[in-house]
Amino acid sequence: MEITTVSGPSFFIRTVYLSLIQPEEIVDSAEFLEDKEEELVDAGLCFAVEQKALDYLNRSEQYRMGLTAKLTAKGFSKFHINKALDYLEGKKYLDDRRFAGVWLRNRAITHAEGRTKLAMELASRGIDKAYIKEALDEFFEENSEEEICVRAYKKCVKIKKDEDKINSYLIKNGFSIKLIQKVRDDYGFEK
Repeated sequence: MEITTVSGPSFFIRTVYLSLIQPEEIVDSAEFLEDKEEELVDAGLCFAVEQKALDYLNRSEQYRMGLTAKLTAKGFSKFHINKALDYLEGKKYLDDRRFAGVWLRNRAITHAEGRTKLAMELASRGIDKAYIKEALDEFFEENSEEEICVRAYKKCVKIKKDEDKINSYLIKNGFSIKLIQKVRDDYGFEK
């Protein structure tokens, strides 16, 4: 909805950002003072944040914490960012669970990492623990963690890392000691 001020400038709002003003109150020549005027300005700023967030979302999948940081860097206030992102989450344009799944699939292309490391990486992005678990369960239904560990193990053997360095590398990359031992037993350690 377009709002035009007495002095001429106009801006857009989305009525979902209003609580004091009913949409039917917004008619030609309506005057809003004090709290209602402030609410209209806030609704306009929320709409501006929403549009910028949509620009980012149109480029790639985003997560709430990262998008908040980008919008804050653009000078938007936390209040307006939170209202706009709540709206976008409600519309499913912004979805941390979906982001987690996309991020895992993209990450697997260039990194051989286990469940623990992947969970820590997603948690560092502010993804909810329940979403992390769901995304990891889904990811490891489609991708064998053992095969990923084998890939990482073979890489270490190829560059002639010794046994201790291989263990350290694999643990650092999120593989369990039990899985590392299984891979070592199945593949043997070439000296």
